[in-house]
Amino acid sequence: MKYEKSPISFDDQTERLLHKGLIITNEEEVRKTLSNISFYRLRAYTFPFQDNTQPNHPFIGTVTWEEIIDLYTFDRKLRLVVFDAIEKIEIALRTQIIYQWSMRYGSHWHLDQALYKDGTKFIKHLSSLQKEIGRSNETFLKHYREKYSHPQDPPCWMSLEVSSIGLLSMIFRNLKNCPEKKAVIHHFGLYGTEVLENWMHNFCHIRNICAHHGRLWNRRISIPIAIPKKTKLPFIEKKAIYPYKLYSALCAIVYLMEVISPKSTFKATLVELIVQCPKGQLKEMGFPKDWKNEKFWQ
Repeated sequence: MKYEKSPISFDDQTERLLHKGLIITNEEEVRKTLSNISFYRLRAYTFPFQDNTQPNHPFIGTVTWEEIIDLYTFDRKLRLVVFDAIEKIEIALRTQIIYQWSMRYGSHWHLDQALYKDGTKFIKHLSSLQKEIGRSNETFLKHYREKYSHPQDPPCWMSLEVSSIGLLSMIFRNLKNCPEKKAVIHHFGLYGTEVLENWMHNFCHIRNICAHHGRLWNRRISIPIAIPKKTKLPFIEKKAIYPYKLYSALCAIVYLMEVISPKSTFKATLVELIVQCPKGQLKEMGFPKDWKNEKFWQ
């Protein structure tokens, strides 16, 4: 089937929204907004309120333009808050991984295949890491290349510092279970390797959504979150939640933020934002009806 849809003007985009039943009181304001936020991007925010079984995708009930923009704005604020928290968690994870293994195995432990479970993955990850090092323009890497000839690869605290969180996550998962891995896990108030490995993988996905300005509020996360059976600090008591919805990931993010930065205002900021979610969309994020009653959120 050949794609034959033609581009449409901002005026026609506004008319289409009106024709579908969206309540618009100021058409000029809509046209101006559409000139800065694409019609296609906003479709992700109008979709839940339309009958998408019909060719014209009419709006169901009374839905206003202001409500759609409020939801879009809410999602943007949510991305920024979550992205900031994941950055802090990533830095803490990176610090612990570098520290624990380097204190036992030295500056270039990351090059020792004997420390990893899968040799094929080790070679693949090392190749990716070397490419990321080659692309980096960090001053400390330039200094290392100019001053040292052996080993050719910089030490772990330089090399892993410029690795992406995605690559760092894969390297961590491939490391053998050992006292160093246990130390990292315990540092973050967890028990067993699977939960932290899963959380790192999940956060990579969420971070990429945030970094590329994707929709987050009702996103189905492709990496379901693992719910820990035991934690050092208090965790949610009601664990029968949707592991592929945002709520479960937010619980994990809040937990780690409580561990690494107990005085952080992240949880309070997140709760304040969540209660303002427009159009009763908390359910779409997987929030239970009585979520605020959990001690974890208080």
